[in-house]
Amino acid sequence: MSVGDFEHKNQQRWAEYERLVDGLEKGRPGPEAGQLPRRFRELCVDLSLAEYRMYGERLTAQLNAQVIRGYELIYRNRRGGWEQVAEFVAVGFPQAVRREWRLFCLCNAVFWLPFLAVMISAGHDIQWVQAILGADGMASMDQMYGGKEDQIAHLRAEYGSNFMMFGHYIRNNVGIDFRIFAGGMAAGVGTLFFLFFNGLFMGAAAGYVNHACNPETFWTFVSGHAALELLGMVVAGMAGMRLGLALLRPGRLPRVRALSEAAKQALPLIIGAALLTTLAAAVEGFWSAQLLPSALKYGVGFAGWGLLLAYFTLAGRRAGHAP
Repeated sequence: MSVGDFEHKNQQRWAEYERLVDGLEKGRPGPEAGQLPRRFRELCVDLSLAEYRMYGERLTAQLNAQVIRGYELIYRNRRGGWEQVAEFVAVGFPQAVRREWRLFCLCNAVFWLPFLAVMISAGHDIQWVQAILGADGMASMDQMYGGKEDQIAHLRAEYGSNFMMFGHYIRNNVGIDFRIFAGGMAAGVGTLFFLFFNGLFMGAAAGYVNHACNPETFWTFVSGHAALELLGMVVAGMAGMRLGLALLRPGRLPRVRALSEAAKQALPLIIGAALLTTLAAAVEGFWSAQLLPSALKYGVGFAGWGLLLAYFTLAGRRAGHAP
């Protein structure tokens, strides 16, 4: 087969490959993006034939350049480790949250409405808060938030070190998020219940501290990690509700298939919730209980809320990273 015949036979396939690669490089993958590995292997065979048959430097250089482009795309798409984590944090996670913005609003409402209602009610009738916390809960609040020195002494006596506190908060926060997420398997009812219950209990704790303890001790302690911890809880709720809705409204799919598809959508949410929870535990263990000026702690807390809001709103919106 002559060089001309070889080029004529494969020209259309090479052109399709080049269009596919162009689209992927520009961040606009088409419906044929999944065919890249197969087309890449075919082109590698063409390059080997061209070199073996000595079809000339022009053709082999052209094919080699296309092979390199395809290899870089496949390697980039299959990279792992820290690059994959960075891509998920910078693009995948915030996009997943924005795609589920209705669930984000729902889960925030289910948590924050009881939180604010109970906290505000403490200023009018403390009995509701006392009933929710119980005697042991109120005693714990008194011991923890009676004053800054009491708080540090209590934490050091109970956990011994910042790292031990970090480990405790990881276990506690992950347990809460897991219950919220797993509650989605009860058609979403469990997820809504655990979000509502946590909003109720945390609101009661905040209301009791404002009424009977040292509010500054409480708010300076929670301000640094609250944004990460509470939004992690909400995102875990979004993942649980995605599973619950698949069970309630599978559409034309069998429920098992609908649940499987919903799990794929929920996966980046629950991974993101775990990252937020881990960061919250790190801040809580190594920062929140430190004796630092209140203004500094409040400033860090407000900055955390602002940065997370900007992150979920803006991250992953650059060209080729829709939505």
